[in-house]
Amino acid sequence: MDGNGLVSTFVNKVTWNQVPPQAQRMARMALLDALGATLVGTLTPISHITAQYATQTWPGDQATILLHGRRASAIGAAFANGYAANGVDIDDCALYTKGHPGAQIFPTALALTESMDLGGAQMLAAMVVGYEVAHRAARIWHDTHDVYQACGSWGSVACAAIAAHLLQLDPEQTYHALGIADYHAPNLPMMRDIDHPTMVKHGIGWGTMTGITAAQLAAAGFTGIPSLFGFEDYYDWVADIGQHYIMADGLAWKGYACCAWDHAAMRGAEQLVAAHHIETGEIASVYVEAPHTTIRLGTKLPTTTEESQFNLAWPLAALLVDGEVGPAQILEHRFQDPQIRELAQRIEVVEKDELNTLYALSERGDPRGRYAARVTITLDDGRSFVTDLVEGNINFPQQGWDEGRLEEKFRWLTEQVLDDQARIDELAGMVWHFDQVSHVRDLTRLVA
Repeated sequence: MDGNGLVSTFVNKVTWNQVPPQAQRMARMALLDALGATLVGTLTPISHITAQYATQTWPGDQATILLHGRRASAIGAAFANGYAANGVDIDDCALYTKGHPGAQIFPTALALTESMDLGGAQMLAAMVVGYEVAHRAARIWHDTHDVYQACGSWGSVACAAIAAHLLQLDPEQTYHALGIADYHAPNLPMMRDIDHPTMVKHGIGWGTMTGITAAQLAAAGFTGIPSLFGFEDYYDWVADIGQHYIMADGLAWKGYACCAWDHAAMRGAEQLVAAHHIETGEIASVYVEAPHTTIRLGTKLPTTTEESQFNLAWPLAALLVDGEVGPAQILEHRFQDPQIRELAQRIEVVEKDELNTLYALSERGDPRGRYAARVTITLDDGRSFVTDLVEGNINFPQQGWDEGRLEEKFRWLTEQVLDDQARIDELAGMVWHFDQVSHVRDLTRLVA
């Protein structure tokens, strides 16, 4: 059986009870993380635009567009919720993907299971399917594309796998669904948006829409090309699907609402402030040594939330002023804050070849690699403090995150959009036991 057959069989046959305990644990954590990111992401302009567009373009009563008081078809709800999930760039990262799988996997699985009146175990199993396919699809995708492709490209294939699983397509139909999604996947030149940040971002909504459509077409008899999983050169990358669950150690959670390429510098600055009891008003300048990817984010003062997320100086200055970077720091209402603006203009970032080499190794999953930066803070009195190389902690397996810390993040985010503490408690408790929930609609009714 070739790679296409192996993946199609896995998608068709896996059940929640077959998933190993560590992968089940990560699936629950991924659900909580994506739910929190989606709810707080509804504060963004992109969420309001896509929620309205989805109800007009894909009208229906199948699924919930979270917190907007709107319903749409499954495609429409997944499309809108996907843009909310990535709205403040605090959703998960994953091994081999160079991007964000959960912001596509969660809304696709949620919309379809709600529309089909399925239960929590079925949604969690579908999310596992999505992650395991995403790791492998993205790894091949990036290896076969010279231009760095954003998440909705390979994510289309992962979302097709989720939909094929939930629609109970047979292996042949699943084979075609993956091929249809592969062929129709959007071309998303990520670095062009890094240089000119706008709402196109990671193309999340197109991944959900393309994937669900592909599976629905395959169910109707529409045929597709052999997907990328059939490439002989990559057989070893897919041969272990269903045996080795990459997600068990291959997911990473974000603590800052900005591009992951910032995180090493931000952790370094936090370490210096804590170690030397630095007050924000004492800082004369901040000097960051980083890989090329961080350099591309730039230091221009933002005018939109997308510009603040794909930026180094703004979130770093906001962190030094506020001690955190969430929606309160990267949404438009904050951009005239004089303290953050003034400090952001005293941040300089320079590229270092050694850090480029380490980052390139890290991207390939090489254990020698490190996603790292070095930070120098100089005070008004002339004193300077310098870090060693500091890692961004977007690595695999990730250190320092467990259920308790992830729930703290969830509560921090949801308290900004939900004013009912009892509802937040109920949501968190439900997620940790979601495989016992009989109807996914019990979740969506709490955040409709």
